[in-house]
This record gives sequence, C-alpha cells and structure tokens, in this order.
Amino acid sequence: MPATPTSSNTTVRADLAAFFEFDLEMESREYIGTKVLPVVETQLQADNPGKVPLEALLQEVDTKRSSGGSYNRGSWQFERFTYATEENGWEEPVDERDEKRYQDLLQIDQIAYSRAVNFVMKNHEKRCADLVFNATTWTGASLTTGVTNEWDDAPNATPIVDVEAARLKVYNGSGLWPNALVINKKVFHNLRQCDEIIDRINSAGAGSASKASDITAAMLAAVFDLKYILIGGGSKNSAKEGQTASPAQIWSDEYAMVCRVAETGDMREPCVGRTFHWAADGSVIGGLVEEYYSDEVRARMIRVRHDTDEVIMYPQAGHLLSNITT
Repeated sequence: MPATPTSSNTTVRADLAAFFEFDLEMESREYIGTKVLPVVETQLQADNPGKVPLEALLQEVDTKRSSGGSYNRGSWQFERFTYATEENGWEEPVDERDEKRYQDLLQIDQIAYSRAVNFVMKNHEKRCADLVFNATTWTGASLTTGVTNEWDDAPNATPIVDVEAARLKVYNGSGLWPNALVINKKVFHNLRQCDEIIDRINSAGAGSASKASDITAAMLAAVFDLKYILIGGGSKNSAKEGQTASPAQIWSDEYAMVCRVAETGDMREPCVGRTFHWAADGSVIGGLVEEYYSDEVRARMIRVRHDTDEVIMYPQAGHLLSNITT
C-alpha cells in the first residue's frame, strides 16, 4: 500500500493560497454557496447546539412592572439542532517529468492548485444547492409554490407577483423579511427577457432597459425590493465517469428561492442556513493548500482540503418556487 503522507513530510503552501483571493475566485467561478449559506466558525467538529425557536422570536410579552413587583421573564428553551463537519479534499500531481518538460510554458503549481480548489469548492457548491433547492425540505403551501407561468414565458410570466407572494409567505411564517432571491444563471437571463420585468424597470425608476443585456442584477434587486440577487453560474458534468460529458448547472433552473440569508457571522442571527467550518485540524474555508512528495508516482502532490457541514437552520426563512423553467 502507498504510504499515507504525514505532517512531517507535508508542507503548507501559503504562497499558492495567496495566489487567488478566495472571494474573487468564487466570484469568477460564479459560485454562491457561501453567500446563500454563509460561513460560521465553530470550535467543535460536531455539536448539538441550540437555536432560538421562531415562536420565541415572535412572542408578544407584557413588559410592565409595578413598584415593588418583579419583572416578567422569558421561559423558552433552545431548540436543538446538530452539525458534524466532514473533510473534503482533492490532490493534483505535479509530475517531475512534466514539470521539466513544460517549465517554460506553464505555471504548473498554479494550474494544479486551481484544479484542486475548484473540485473542492464545486462540491461545496453542489451540497449547498442540493440543500436549498430541495422539494423535500420545503413542502406544503406555506413553504413552496409552483408558479403558474414559467419565467421563460416572456410575455406571460409574472415573476414580480410570484416573488412578492413568496416574500409574504416567508414573513407570515417566520416574522422575517426575505433579503435574497437565489436563482441560476439561466433563470437570470430569462428574467431579463420578461415583459413584466422590463416594464417595471422602465416605469418605476429602477433604470432604463432598452434591451435585455442592459438589465443588471442590481436592477432586478430594485424591481423585487430585495437586497441580494444571488446568481449561481457554476456548472457540473452530470454524466457518469467514462461517458460523454453532459454539462448542467449546479443550481437547477427548475427552482428559485426567496429567503433570508445571514449578513453576519453571529450564529444567533436567524437565517435560512449556514456553512459550519471547523478549523482546528488546519482547515480554511477556501481550502488549506498542502504539498508532499510521492515516490510511488514521482510527483509532488498539491492537496486542497477543508472541513465543513452545511445546515438548513430555519426552513420557514425561505420559500421555494418551482416550475420556473419550461
């Protein structure tokens, strides 16, 4: 069996990690997972912590106190949830012979790092998408709605009406006002073709759109009265290994999510979900970059790894729209 690399023969490659700015790199790859399920740092690899029940957040209380009397006080208990981070990583070999052959043509270490970090973050993106665009978690009329007219039906689609109805359902179910619409890039392009969107932009001061390409995410945010339009553009190969490639969007064009996303690292902030990150084993959210030498294949191995768990915190903080694309 090949020897397992240990800390004694593994070197942290901080220089490669610094080669890419994490937020900019994820932006260029059009990954939105850490925006939809923002990162919270945890001291424990697994835990059963508490969150404030929504009913306690919304509870009406009597705060009056008479002279000589005692103050009324809360009696609610934390609602338990669990998380358990898992390590995800990928290695790319830098073959000694290839390194010498292409040293004048390629930045081979940077290529290896770019491939490795892409695989690790793509899988994080897919885990987030599978959690959020999930018709099993969001069931029943209060949590999900199938739109009547698909958003690629430009003359008849009513995305503003659909999103507003979803926004009210989130508020009625949680007391939280949504601040984000989560869609994939194909749906974004379809929205820019919708007559209802173009008419609202031209008539309501969100901007001037003479053609679809003029419509930006910021304009859509103004139209929907939301702070964030989160557009997932990352792709995956949905074919099995060895079969002809079948490119597909990581975030499905069948769904759109109207939700409350976290804006701080405070776990007490109610939101649709979080990415829990455990750093005690050296992990960093953008991927710890390490290198070791493998005699078996005569190559330097560039490894990227991180330790996370993705968790839906408050399903009531989101409303899933389906039947988005024909």
